[in-house]
Amino acid sequence: MTPERYQTICRVLDHRQPDLTVVTDEVHKGRNLSALVRTCDAVGIDTIHCVIPKAGYRPYRGTALGSHKWVEVQQHTTLETPLADLRRQGFQVVAAHLSPHAVDYHRVDYTAPTALLLGTEKQGLSRAALESADYQVAIPMVGMVASYNVSAACAIILAEVQHQRQRAGLYQRPRLPQTLRRRRLFQWCQPAVAAFCDRRGIGYPALDRAGEIVDAPQWYRRVKAGG
Repeated sequence: MTPERYQTICRVLDHRQPDLTVVTDEVHKGRNLSALVRTCDAVGIDTIHCVIPKAGYRPYRGTALGSHKWVEVQQHTTLETPLADLRRQGFQVVAAHLSPHAVDYHRVDYTAPTALLLGTEKQGLSRAALESADYQVAIPMVGMVASYNVSAACAIILAEVQHQRQRAGLYQRPRLPQTLRRRRLFQWCQPAVAAFCDRRGIGYPALDRAGEIVDAPQWYRRVKAGG
């Protein structure tokens, strides 16, 4: 690993926003999900939550440009699971949904812990999703079409989220919990070794200040010996 690469990883981790996430409610097109992941990485989101569509996903790998390496995607079978956990952590739920109850998306305070809830273009959000939301927001439109593509809507709203958080100084200091930051640092610096450790259920070895494993030969010998 080059020093420049290591410094880039550290800088990105120092801008991650642990109290910002996206929850998708059965978004089924792989192209849209990949675009969502790419946008989430760009604004500093560490983890997103995807409720698996009943019909499964339509595979697509062309849009994310490797972003899945940098954003953890947690899959769920029901919407209640991630929302209940986020509620316990103090997140507000902001649903992107065009309805008489929706407010302009600029009017929400996104400096608070926020989960952006998104549905599909055709069906939109489920009733349960809407009932769980603190706010329903819409993007003002002046054209013939009634809504943006879900990935485009996500990018537009998250641009406002990033703008508000930058003004509030939330990108100016590291915010990830140290345990999570160390884990992400190892996963990003040593992805193959991290995957090996995860498969075997063993802890990650220590890294030096260049992102390399401390005394790697000794660690490999110990692992091979079952220690």
